[in-house]
Amino acid sequence: MAEKKMSFEEALARLEEILQTLESGEGSLDGMLKLYEEGVGLIRACNEKLEAAELSVKMLAMKPDGDVGLTDFNPLED
Repeated sequence: MAEKKMSFEEALARLEEILQTLESGEGSLDGMLKLYEEGVGLIRACNEKLEAAELSVKMLAMKPDGDVGLTDFNPLED
C-alpha cells in the first residue's frame, strides 16, 4: 500500500505492525530492511499529514471589538 494514499490512522496502524515484526527479530535481513524502509516512508508521510493539520487548525477567539470569530491557532502565543 502506498504511504501517500493511506489515512493517518492506517499509516500509524501499519507502523505498529512493522514495529512488532522488527522487534520479534523473525525474518530475513532483506525482509527486515524492506520493512524498515517502508516504516521510514510511513513516518515521513505521517509527519507531512500532521504538519498540514497543524497549519489548518483554527480556534474561536474574541476579537478586539468583542465579536467572536475563527483565528489561526498558535500554541506559542500567550
